[in-house]
Amino acid sequence: MIPINKPWLGEEEKQEVLNILAENALTSPANIGGKRVQEFENVLQSYLNVRHVVAVNSGTSALHASLLSIDVKKGDEVILPSFTFVATANSVVAAGAKPVFADVNGQDYTIDIADVEKKINDNTKAIIPVHLYGHPSNMGEINSVAREHSLCVIEDACQSLGSTYFQKQTGTFGDIGCFSFYASKVITTGEGGAVVTNNDNFAEKLKMI
Repeated sequence: MIPINKPWLGEEEKQEVLNILAENALTSPANIGGKRVQEFENVLQSYLNVRHVVAVNSGTSALHASLLSIDVKKGDEVILPSFTFVATANSVVAAGAKPVFADVNGQDYTIDIADVEKKINDNTKAIIPVHLYGHPSNMGEINSVAREHSLCVIEDACQSLGSTYFQKQTGTFGDIGCFSFYASKVITTGEGGAVVTNNDNFAEKLKMI
C-alpha cells in the first residue's frame, strides 16, 4: 500500500516537543502569541516575503478570520470554486455570507475565470481562489477581475505552501492568503494555520479576531 500522506517526523521534531514541555509554558495571554508562535510567524513571514503573518488553530479558522477581517456579513456573496475542500464554503457560511460556486477549468481544476465573471453581482464581496493540490490558480486574471469590480481576493493556499506563480509564493498575490498546517499538509503543526497579508489594517483586525 502507498500512503497518501505519510508523516516525515524524525528525532529533531521529537526533541522540539520535549523542549517545549520542559519549558513548562504551553500558552500565553499576549495577543502577539508566545515565543514559539512568534518564532514560527517570523520564519513564515521571511519565507513568503510578506509584511504580516498571524498564526491560528487551523486552515478553516484562517479562512473564517480572513472573511471577518474584510467585514463579510449576512447578505454578502463570496465566489469560490465548486471543486475544493468543504472548509472553503463552510467558512463563508460561518461568516454569515452566501457561497457562490464557480466552475473549474479542465486544465488544472482551479477556478474558471470566465465563470467567475458571470457570477459577480452587487452582493459579491470577495473571491476565494483555491490553489488545489498545490497547483496555483491564475492569479493575474483573478486580481484583474477583482480590481475591476472592487472585490477582495482571499487565497486559499492551504494545500500550496511552497508553490510559486511567476516566481512568487502562492498566498501572497491577493489581499489575504490562508495556509493550513494540518497533519496531511506540506508541513504540520499537528493542527494549525496562518493568515498572511501586506495590509496593515487587515493584520490588526486579524490579531483581534
